Amino acid sequence: MKTQAQQQLGIDRISASGRQSLPDWIAVEDALEIRLSHPALGDGAQTLAISMRTPGHDAELVAGYLYAEAVLSDPAQIVQIGACAGNPNAVRIDLDGPAPNLDSLQRAGTMNSSCGVCGKTTLEAVTASSQSRRVSGGKRVDAAVLRRLPQGLRAAQTLFAATGGCHGVGLFDLDGRLLALREDVGRHNALDKLVGQAFLAKTLPWTDQVLLLSGRASFELLQKATMAGASIVAAVGAPSSLAVEQAQAAGITLVGFLSEHGFNIYSGAERVMVGS
Repeated sequence: MKTQAQQQLGIDRISASGRQSLPDWIAVEDALEIRLSHPALGDGAQTLAISMRTPGHDAELVAGYLYAEAVLSDPAQIVQIGACAGNPNAVRIDLDGPAPNLDSLQRAGTMNSSCGVCGKTTLEAVTASSQSRRVSGGKRVDAAVLRRLPQGLRAAQTLFAATGGCHGVGLFDLDGRLLALREDVGRHNALDKLVGQAFLAKTLPWTDQVLLLSGRASFELLQKATMAGASIVAAVGAPSSLAVEQAQAAGITLVGFLSEHGFNIYSGAERVMVGS
């Protein structure tokens, strides 16, 4: 049995008490072809990339991906976006206005569910979209609120609860209320979906809100967070050195190893209130 985001299959579970045959749910990973059309590109649609993702919120994924890559800057550029007729694993986005600059994409082949920036062909292409951008937002979040966020994210992750095989990203207000959540087998896909949702709804930037990552904070996730204007980014796992550098350059408050017991602040400590 298979749904859009998860699939059930029979497995053998081995334990100290022996072998047991039982059903199990796994997260679906499938290819998504991203096609773009614009009058300046000629007739038809141009294939930009093949992304490995968990099906669901595909239009948001495409919009968020193109916004993070600086191909899109305003939802008004989009004439239409949606699945191609007869092919649920292809999304076509039709643009109007000035010809899109596709130089920032510079990806080769297929983007897998964990690659992030791995397909970039030059260092300049990696950093171009978020270079020189700085986020705004001067409000502070209480440390006690931050410590509650991982539990709130986990409680809302229905796909993770069923499969144990996907990443989650959540957007919270400064009081710890969950505003939006997306899940995917790919960390960057989950964030692209969340960014795309906000971009299409015209609720960017994420000023004075908290973006929570269910895993580690890598450079590509901080780059996307920068493009979304996230002033506070927290991760359950560790940050990388480039992630810290990106957060510092963009003025982002970056928190790592977040749990109910505490956390580390790597950048922008002035936005975190700690009780005496």
